[in-house]
Order: sequence, then structure tokens, then C-alpha cells
Amino acid sequence: MPASLRTGHVGINVTDLDRSVAFYRDVLGLQVLGGSAPGTVPERRVASLGKDGRLVLTIWQQAAGAHQSDRAGLHHLAFEVDTVQEVREAEWALKERGAAFQYDGVVPHGEGRDSGGVFFSDPDGTRLEVFTGSGVADEGKAPFSDAPTCGFF
Repeated sequence: MPASLRTGHVGINVTDLDRSVAFYRDVLGLQVLGGSAPGTVPERRVASLGKDGRLVLTIWQQAAGAHQSDRAGLHHLAFEVDTVQEVREAEWALKERGAAFQYDGVVPHGEGRDSGGVFFSDPDGTRLEVFTGSGVADEGKAPFSDAPTCGFF
């Protein structure tokens, strides 16, 4: 087993590259690091998004329809921030864009947990989360007492 194994970046398929780049840039503050050259065939476009020059997400315009949560594959993608305030800032930006939320407001990851965040979908229905590791216990109750908040939505 490699001792230094860690997640490098995540790649997701989208139906509209420009719409998805705008969403991840405007809501999560990711920067466009690169992508398809001008004149690239429209159905073969790609964008690389990151933070502080580090690749985080690659978006591929090659999906024929919205994400299907009942199929094998990506369950959700979680982005970690340092504070509950940053989670709230993401929530406000998402509300301004009309994002679909799984729960109302910032919620704990589980009953009695101090970590948690907001759970929502991108324009193609890919399930996402912005969370923090602590400071959420006072935000309210977990949606489920018998399962992780990020598990069944």
C-alpha cells in the first residue's frame, strides 16, 4: 500500500460546462486553472478548477442528462472549510443562486456530532456538501437519529 495516498482531484460529468464553471466559481470560489482550447468540439470540452493553484475538480461536458442518485457511482462530493461562518457564507451564495438543498440550514453530520454543514445539488443534480469539522452542535438537530446526515438524501 502506498504510504502517501490521498485524494488528488475529482472529475464529474456535466451537461453544460459554462453553467457548471460559473456555479463552482461563484458559489465555492474555485478558480479556472485550465481547460479546452478555443475551437474544441463542443461535446468534448473540459475545465480544471482549483484553489490557490491546486487542482480540486475537473468538469467534463459529456453527460446526456442529470446525475442519477439511484445508480452506482459518486454518492456526493464534500468540501471542507474551517468555520461554521464559512459554511453559512456558502449557504447564502447557494440561496442567491437558487440551489436545491436537502435540508434547511446548517445541520450536524449526526445526532450529537459537532461537525456538519449544508447539503445541496449542483445544476446537474450532483450531490454536494460544504462542511466544517466543529462548531455545528449548536446549529440544531441532525435530520436522522439512525443514519449519517450525508448518507441517505
